[in-house]
Amino acid sequence: MPKFYYDLHMHSCLSPCADDDMTPVTMAGIAALNGLNIAALTDHNSCGNLPAFFAACRAYGVTPIAGMELETAESVHVVCLFEEYDNAMRFWQTVKDNYMMPFKNDVAMFGGQYYMNEDDEVTGTEEILLINSTTLSLDEGVALAREHGAFVFPAHIDRTSNGIIAVLGDIPPEPGFTAVEFNDSANVDEYREKYSEVKNALVLVDSDAHRVTSINEAVNFIELDADPTDEDAVRKAFFEYLRKG
Repeated sequence: MPKFYYDLHMHSCLSPCADDDMTPVTMAGIAALNGLNIAALTDHNSCGNLPAFFAACRAYGVTPIAGMELETAESVHVVCLFEEYDNAMRFWQTVKDNYMMPFKNDVAMFGGQYYMNEDDEVTGTEEILLINSTTLSLDEGVALAREHGAFVFPAHIDRTSNGIIAVLGDIPPEPGFTAVEFNDSANVDEYREKYSEVKNALVLVDSDAHRVTSINEAVNFIELDADPTDEDAVRKAFFEYLRKG
């Protein structure tokens, strides 16, 4: 089966902590130059730049995945990936309308939050600070995302900043994660040995890129029984792979 190189955790300029040059078109172009076949946009608590990202990925021949990095009330980051684009947008609207903390962004302190179109033009800014905890607990957030069809896994478990182990001390058996994300593959064996919920989990290695130079190169891959030129077939096979673990 063909290899599909991936990066499932990247932030556009809508995330205030990301560089302003992390525009959807630039991200898709770099993903293609780096040899990636599958790329997910996972801005903090938002899906607002997905339309531009999808258009750009299609122009560059990269299969786009709709995503969001949700921050729970405990300050744990979880990555939510959606097979169906419309489900991602509905999930975002639900989070935006009901679970965001009403704190305005301070551009000087946190950075801009820019909505972009497929021509890499700024179409607006987000006033509510996105790099903040939602009011959803871990269990509530995962359940809500799954209700919207998401595959959910804890982000960068080998990092101290907002990693589930750093925050909670371990990965709880509930809500029943079947996959975990690492920033550094060198940490996998140590964590498998130390944490029971990692031992048999599917391991994904993503960049959590906030700048262009951090986007994954063609190193981490999965094997899928799909035609690389058929976006729908790749996405379907990819989510089947995730769910089988």
